Amino acid sequence: MSRKASGLKAWAIQRLTAIYIGLFALYLLLMFLFSAPASYFEWKAWMGGPFVSIATLLFVVSVLMHAWIGIRDVLIDYVHPIAIRAGLLGAVALFLVAMGLWAAQALILVRLA
Repeated sequence: MSRKASGLKAWAIQRLTAIYIGLFALYLLLMFLFSAPASYFEWKAWMGGPFVSIATLLFVVSVLMHAWIGIRDVLIDYVHPIAIRAGLLGAVALFLVAMGLWAAQALILVRLA
């Protein structure tokens, strides 16, 4: 794949994840405005449902991909020393992976309980 196509791919992923993040946020807003769970147990049952847990997992993946592409592009554009840029990219990647694993663990625990 050429470098131009790679940039186009990142641009498309950024836009698609933004659309999904916006739609899911709108769904959550409407859900909590019109039929919010009244108790922790109702919320846990709602979160443990297959549709909501899969949609939430896709939301987390979308946020992480969106953040990675945005932060990566900013660091590539504005941090010129390669060693510092590589260190920052590595730290950001490690942080995002940790956040993804934490979110996956939370979703798994809700489904199991």
